[in-house]
Amino acid sequence: MWGIGKPRSKLGKWLDQNGLEQQDLAKNADVSKNTVTKACNDKDYIPRQDVMKKILKAIRKVDPNLKMSDFWDM
Repeated sequence: MWGIGKPRSKLGKWLDQNGLEQQDLAKNADVSKNTVTKACNDKDYIPRQDVMKKILKAIRKVDPNLKMSDFWDM
């Protein structure tokens, strides 16, 4: 089971609920695994705008209705 006992951000919780892995998101979004790990585990982390767009583009392949504000408070 994913996400047990780990502090997770909204992005991390979404990945867990959809049964997706961080490494797959990193590959599909063409960002580093470290960036995805930080985005999934640190609730206060807000990635740069270009990184955010890459992550969101990869996420929208699963759910096209999601927005940046679903994951990051801006």
